[in-house]
Order: sequence, then structure tokens, then C-alpha cells
Amino acid sequence: MDVSVIDYRSPDAPREFAASLHDTGFAVLVNHPLDPHLVTRIYDEWNDLFESDAMQRYLVDPGGQVGWFPPNRSETAKGSAVRDLKEFFHVYDWSIYPEEVSDAALRYSASATSIATTLLGWVEENSPAGVRSGYSQPLPTMLDGSRRILLRILRYPPLDGNEPADAMRAAAHKDINLLTVLPASNEAGLELQASDGTWHQVPCDPGSIAVNAGEMLELASNCHFPATRHRVVNPVGEEASRYRMALPLFLQPADDVVLADGRTASSFLDERIRELRGVES
Repeated sequence: MDVSVIDYRSPDAPREFAASLHDTGFAVLVNHPLDPHLVTRIYDEWNDLFESDAMQRYLVDPGGQVGWFPPNRSETAKGSAVRDLKEFFHVYDWSIYPEEVSDAALRYSASATSIATTLLGWVEENSPAGVRSGYSQPLPTMLDGSRRILLRILRYPPLDGNEPADAMRAAAHKDINLLTVLPASNEAGLELQASDGTWHQVPCDPGSIAVNAGEMLELASNCHFPATRHRVVNPVGEEASRYRMALPLFLQPADDVVLADGRTASSFLDERIRELRGVES
């Protein structure tokens, strides 16, 4: 199962991007406008913050969605019995932001959102007529007024061999949103699942970005753009002693956007969050 690696500047990029999303749920972009040096800076300064006592100042409130989620407050993937081996910080354009780091993550978020909006336009333009007619509104306009676009700054701590049985850095899951934009991590580990159940590495050459469809786009497109299950596997050997950083931007529509069959983005998101927290609806 090969994920297409697409030159963002190519005249055929929009068509190739939509085709790859349709075939695999993923696409990888190179020669894009995102600054790789900015990404590296974010990884370095945020890893330092995660390792410091200062992060305690930003501990997420119970039931909240803003701030620092320590490993013992991390997610449990749907269908998994144990929490993922990770910690993360949620950044919205209106939320709290640590004073211990620069504004690099905020600048990155704005740039990545602009590119992601362009990519959503590519999806719209290259959707088959029957699929496009089913959208409740043009895909890029689903972002108008959204306060849900989320930058998640993720850290997977080094492994020490005392992790719970069957725990993974990120258990197999699908993303909830429309599109996820993910610059290459400082370490490998991201895999996607093919329709036959086999797992395949997602290319993560330095400077590239992986983009995948979420369940909201799958629903809105009547499954033409599938939300593919993916995971981050635990490293072995010397690599297990190294931390891994990731910087996914989750492109989320405004709450009142109708995805399909009267289901709004807000109701769909609430349903999925309850599942991640292990709370029955």
C-alpha cells in the first residue's frame, strides 16, 4: 500500500492529492510552503518544556480540552484497553499558551491552517460530481467561524521497559476531523493499515508533511475519502531511549456545519470525545 509522495508545486498536485486520499486515506507532500526549520525549533523548545516542572502550570482541567495532558491523562484509543504512551498540549488560536516558549508554534499553526485550507479546496475541486453534490456546503467554507482548529504538540517519552502490557505510543485509531496535517517527526514510527489488515510505514523524510482524511470528511464524502486507521509503534533497541515529537494540526469545521444526515460537526465531535475518554453516551 503505497502512499503517494506529491510535489506541492506541481500542476498535477491537486488531482494527485485527492486521488491518494481516495485510495489510501493519506498523502505525503514535499516542496510545500511550511518552514521545516520552524518545525525543528518547536520540537526542541517544547521537548524542553515537557521535561520541566513548568508544564505543571498548564495542567488541563478535568473534562477540559485546553492545556497539558500528562501521560496519565492521555487518550485511550477506541477499542484499546490501555492509554497511549504520550503526553500533549492543545493549542487553539484563542487558548492559553506557555510563556516559557516562543511564539513559533502559533506562527506554525497559522501557516499550517492556511495550507490545510488550500488542501481542502483541492479535495473539493477533485471530488466526483456525485460526491461533491452531497456536501452540505463547499468544504473550505466549513471552516468559516470555526474555533475548533487544533494544533496538538505531542511528545512520546522514551520507553524504559516498564510500560503497561500492550501499550503503544499511539494505538490504532482514526482521526475525527476533516484533514490532519502532520510534518515529519524527529523519529519514525507512523504506520497506516491497508484494507487487507497489513500495516505499512508512512514516509517521513525530513521536510515532508503527511496529510490524512478524518472521519468527518469520510462522512461528508459518503466514504469516498476514507479515514484510515493508523498508529505509532513502539521503537526497539537504542531508538526506544529517544523521545519522539509530533505536531498534528486537526482541521475542524465550525460546530453547526452539517456533515451528513443532519449530523453536525459538534454532535459528531462530542460523540467521539466521549469514546476517547471511555464514557458511555
